[in-house]
Amino acid sequence: MRLSDIGEFGLIRRFSPPFLRNLPAGVVGIGDDCAVLPWKGNAHLLVTTDMLIEDIHFIRVKAAPRDLGYKSLAVNLSDIAAMGGTPRSAFLSIGVPSDINVEWLDEFFRGIEGLARAENVRLLGGDTTKSPGPLVINIGVLGGVHPARVKYRSGAKPGNIISVTGFLGDSGAGLRVLIENRPLKGDEKYLVRQHHRPRAHLAEGAWLAAKEGVTAMMDVSDGIDSDLRRIMERSGCGASVDLEDLPLSAPLKRAAIKYGWNPFETAASGGEDYCLLAIVRPDRFGKIAAAFGRKFGRPLSKIGVITRVHEGLKYRLGGKPVTLKRHGFDHFG
Repeated sequence: MRLSDIGEFGLIRRFSPPFLRNLPAGVVGIGDDCAVLPWKGNAHLLVTTDMLIEDIHFIRVKAAPRDLGYKSLAVNLSDIAAMGGTPRSAFLSIGVPSDINVEWLDEFFRGIEGLARAENVRLLGGDTTKSPGPLVINIGVLGGVHPARVKYRSGAKPGNIISVTGFLGDSGAGLRVLIENRPLKGDEKYLVRQHHRPRAHLAEGAWLAAKEGVTAMMDVSDGIDSDLRRIMERSGCGASVDLEDLPLSAPLKRAAIKYGWNPFETAASGGEDYCLLAIVRPDRFGKIAAAFGRKFGRPLSKIGVITRVHEGLKYRLGGKPVTLKRHGFDHFG
């Protein structure tokens, strides 16, 4: 059997059962954006880690080292945001190929330092080694959250509203700009910046976690086509998405017209937007969305509804069923 036969998440399902048996009371392990461990007082400890590998997660020759340092930390902070928590400390392990010089690394660490300072996160240690191949970056982050405010992927129920806290597709479009060697003008420059400098929605995650009507959350890292499937799997449900309701930025719309891209497929499958998928009870959505708009100055965008498990993941456009040609990211798919 090949890894491509089962995919990334099939692999996780295959190896995880022995590690999920007999966990201590209150501990949540493999299967969410973070592991959750009972800590002290009114707090749980959140633990997450993400690995970035050159030519898989980033194109080094097309990314400034400071941007890459920033993004390496941001993608981990996004996992903390998805659980409604606050990040506290970070650990970095890095495998450095021989063609990277000290000045490049200086800029890389300035990118980490700038975001860490902005979010009050402290880099406390890690490991450095030589890589015989690509640049490899792994960051782990510890955070805290009140036990009553932890949001898991497993709380979605049929009838719940599927919503997102920001634009979809900008990062994926920025990657296409780089891969297709498009000129870095106004819209293209904006899209590439969204790809290189994603913003973890920490304030939004903490705010939503305090709302009783929010039943599940996760961050948009692999595209909603993949990420919704993770919620479906953990919650035992299906999902229906209205493509015309996906929030698209004006630069993405213009670039899609200019280059003949399908903006809906880019938004659903592009990944690395790092906004949040928030699942909300229908009787609470209107009030929560209105308050979100007042608080953050942009909408909590409804994109679909949770359905029963046998219905799977379905897309509609103009009220008619459609099938995507492109799907969310899977390392082994």
